[in-house]
Amino acid sequence: MKSRWTWIAAVALALGCADINVPNLNNLPYDGLRTKPTRPLILNASTGLLIGARSYVAQANGYVAMLGILGRESYNFDRADPRFISEMLESPVLDPGSPAFGGNFWLQPYSNIRNANTLIVALDAIDTDPITGVTNEERSAIIGFAETIQALDFLAIAMTRYNDTQCGPVDVNRAPDDALAPIVGKDEVLAHISDLLDDARGKLNAAAGGADVFPFQLGSGFAGFDKPSAFTKVNRALAARVLVYRQRWTEAQTALGGSFIDVAKPMSLGAYHAFGNGSGDTPNNLTSPNEFAHPKLQADAEPGDARIFGPTSKLVTLSTTTTLRDISSNQLFTLYPSGDTPVPIIRNEELILLRAEIATQQDDLAAALVDVNFIRGLYGLAPKLSADLDTKDKMIDEILKQRRYSLLFEGGHRWIDLRRYNKLDASLLDLPTHYVHQQYPIPSAELDARQATP
Repeated sequence: MKSRWTWIAAVALALGCADINVPNLNNLPYDGLRTKPTRPLILNASTGLLIGARSYVAQANGYVAMLGILGRESYNFDRADPRFISEMLESPVLDPGSPAFGGNFWLQPYSNIRNANTLIVALDAIDTDPITGVTNEERSAIIGFAETIQALDFLAIAMTRYNDTQCGPVDVNRAPDDALAPIVGKDEVLAHISDLLDDARGKLNAAAGGADVFPFQLGSGFAGFDKPSAFTKVNRALAARVLVYRQRWTEAQTALGGSFIDVAKPMSLGAYHAFGNGSGDTPNNLTSPNEFAHPKLQADAEPGDARIFGPTSKLVTLSTTTTLRDISSNQLFTLYPSGDTPVPIIRNEELILLRAEIATQQDDLAAALVDVNFIRGLYGLAPKLSADLDTKDKMIDEILKQRRYSLLFEGGHRWIDLRRYNKLDASLLDLPTHYVHQQYPIPSAELDARQATP
């Protein structure tokens, strides 16, 4: 009996492309990589991993929007599809049989992980000629990049299937007819992500020690980070985030030191998923008029917070209120004004708040206060005194509040943060008929494939 990878491999193997001279990066030739890898195929597939990584981020039912609903950052008032409320807020469980809702964020990241593994295997089957093949330095650069993107995809799995025993499989570089990779818990998945990022760092460092170039284009989302030496800083930023999620505070501090954190640089500095309105490209659909901001964002904000009030606000208040299934909002986000607006992967502002969290967990409240007040000052808020935040719990609450508004509607941070500090509770409910979901279920298609396997 074929493994769970049969249906994922079928997707990847269907991505055929006859003309490698004019590649369609949304339809890449992974079948060619398996049978006869060439330099153009490998370079196109490398860029294609960025296409795969962004594929589930910015749709109406994408990662930002759906985790935004669960974390009470946003609503989707799509009258043609009530499931954005009926399932995501009103149902006691998410539906594992619905690939667009409860079964979401599984096939797409695992397909991209599979594609990355195919690419890495193909590198072993091509010569090192700099014209027709891939040099050793280029190979290191490609593997370092591919493993970093795999880590991002696995992180989507870990954050949505956040379960002690049933999070997701990690030993997935298997042939379709191999035995099933076991599903493991979140701790093992997160540890695997850290291992991937660490291995990728070694490969990137090896590439940086030579010509320090990627042999393919990373695109506008990685402006300033498009060389292995610079991309390593993005890798370390992601490593710090994951290590904070794992509560490995000392290791997280070390990783952060290798990142691009810098209070003297713009808070927008970082890596992004790039989108476009051009023919054949993928637009950012977070511009949808159905995407409303949760009214508690404004109600809970400190007066004068420039992230919420004033000309630079992330919200705009409408003259009319929209109501659907007894919940209402008159506020929209200003974060994504057009279909070619990028979505952050990780940026400087998050790193500064991660540093504050690390310092707090290491009982250095004074250092944490410096970073907290730096962020507060950016948005016109008065500094906190040490007496205001004189315990670890108070400081963490303040950091989570700053993360709520600084990282608003960028990647499900609010839902993730509340869960990791055991604050996903009934206080979030808008109505007594609503529910707070801790995680997504394993998709029914995955469970059915496992039950069919002897």
